[in-house]
Amino acid sequence: MKTLKLMVAGLALFLAGSLQAQTTINVNIGSPPLWGPVGYAEARYYYLPDLEAYYDIQRSMFIYYGNGRWIHKAHLPYQHRGYDLYNGYKVVLTDYHGNDPYSHFKEHKVKYVKGYRGHEQKTIGERPGKNRYKAKYQSKNESRPRKGNTAKRGHDKNKGKGKHK
Repeated sequence: MKTLKLMVAGLALFLAGSLQAQTTINVNIGSPPLWGPVGYAEARYYYLPDLEAYYDIQRSMFIYYGNGRWIHKAHLPYQHRGYDLYNGYKVVLTDYHGNDPYSHFKEHKVKYVKGYRGHEQKTIGERPGKNRYKAKYQSKNESRPRKGNTAKRGHDKNKGKGKHK
């Protein structure tokens, strides 16, 4: 009987270990950023003309020139910290499939000068907090019915002129 209990306990531990081994974690590595343009799921790089930099979608890294070399970082350099990635233009490099898009930097810099704007781009997602005030206002004020006079309140052009109809 003692042997049977040990075998059942061993089997239970074995099954518990194998169940844990089958747990998966789904992480979207290499997914385009929310500020990326819609319609280019297969692209690997964007060129950002305003910054003269690249974005590696697969590695989620910016590539920019500094201190005599090309730097790969998860964030833009300090001098570009306030740059609006949602409104800035992104040139999608659909024809390049290597690991160093900056090998064509001289061509990109001439073809896509700072301030370059091609066709209109729609981003994959919205800027965080874009409609935060509107949503907050609607949830607090417009969800409940108004009390009393429901007419629009505004300026009466006759008010204060002596004659009212």
